[in-house]
Amino acid sequence: MRLPAYSRFALLIVSLFALSKTAISQTTYLHCGRILPIEGDPQTTVTIIVEGNKIARIEKGYSVAPKGAEVVDLKDKTVLPGLIDCHVHLEFEQNPASYSERFTLNDADIAFRAAVFARRTLRAGFTTVRDLGGRGINISLRNAVNAGWTEGPRIFTAGRLLSITGGHGDATTGARWDLFDPPPGAEDGIADGPDACRTAVRTQVKRGADFIKVCATGGVLSLARDGRLPHFAEDELETIVKTARDLGVDVAAHAHGDEGMRRAVEAGVVSIEHGTFMSDTTMDLMIKHGTWYVPTLTAGYAVSDSAKYAKGFFPEVVRVKALEIGPKIHDTVARAYKKGVKIAFGTDAGVYPHGKNNLEFVYMSEAGMTNTDILQAATMNAATLLHMQDKIGSLKPGKLADLVAVEGNPLDDIKSMLRVVFVMKDGKVAVGGGQ
Repeated sequence: MRLPAYSRFALLIVSLFALSKTAISQTTYLHCGRILPIEGDPQTTVTIIVEGNKIARIEKGYSVAPKGAEVVDLKDKTVLPGLIDCHVHLEFEQNPASYSERFTLNDADIAFRAAVFARRTLRAGFTTVRDLGGRGINISLRNAVNAGWTEGPRIFTAGRLLSITGGHGDATTGARWDLFDPPPGAEDGIADGPDACRTAVRTQVKRGADFIKVCATGGVLSLARDGRLPHFAEDELETIVKTARDLGVDVAAHAHGDEGMRRAVEAGVVSIEHGTFMSDTTMDLMIKHGTWYVPTLTAGYAVSDSAKYAKGFFPEVVRVKALEIGPKIHDTVARAYKKGVKIAFGTDAGVYPHGKNNLEFVYMSEAGMTNTDILQAATMNAATLLHMQDKIGSLKPGKLADLVAVEGNPLDDIKSMLRVVFVMKDGKVAVGGGQ
């Protein structure tokens, strides 16, 4: 008997679903020369057994795999948890045409490009990222990755960032006044006064944001001339944080100037991003409140170099800010680390080319952090900032199978983190593998 077309289609869907379930239940044996579990001491000659999307067991020696299991030979590599970058912008990559792209690129163009950036980021070893804002396309990108429609890291996103009128997140600054009528408002993330701030937070959460990002001070790459003065008033920041908490999400604060940082920390933000001109007093305040610091050293060096050596790369108003702000983050990180401020790994990828996130490991070392603490910042510290420490951030049975392998031993040479040769996310191999 021949089945009707719709029945054959239904059977096809069921078969594909069954195949996907079979793929998810794949067992993989990773023979590792060395592992750095983060929670626990380094081990040598170890087998990590992955079942489905989780780490099932970690066994001493090279265990014999049962029939049907995949075996990955990493006997001359060091294996770590999947890396976490707590500050990226997947919709964007700075280039000389960036300031005209808002007039030439459609949302679909940005989405296709963002998918390329996401894939590049995953293949660099970053299995989880925190996207600190774009046009909201980042929410769709997150959903597409989660659905398996495109390849990329696990994404937590702020959607659109929050800014004052004329502030760091107001993309209409520097444009003809009549091009944007009406001007952007709270639903676009541009908010003035507590009521508008409340609406802005609720709008981003409604659209699917995982957390809120607020520009507490000016910034470098926007066309506004101010790079460090405070932007939101105390009552506005307090409203943003309280509204976000009522909806169950955190607030991250972009901040270069110290006064804006102080206001943000007092209001209860979970992290300070960049923190360029952070004073010792603000560092003490962050320790008191348990506020995380996400330095983004790579972005600081990148904008400084582009301003110095690439003529015409930035408009003049941006070039001046880049020269002033970029180089100072190094000294701030060194002081914050010595004081004991909690540090999570973040790079501001998008300000420089995506996929080069690993450079941050080297710059954090140059700022005086130990290799052990740098690796902790990019794994368990970052996972804790994301409230994901029970799922990612260390190699432990029951956690998600996010793993990377590098050539060399990063405890001895942090530049080993530039040599990622194997990446697994959620039990699926993205880079490397084979018998």
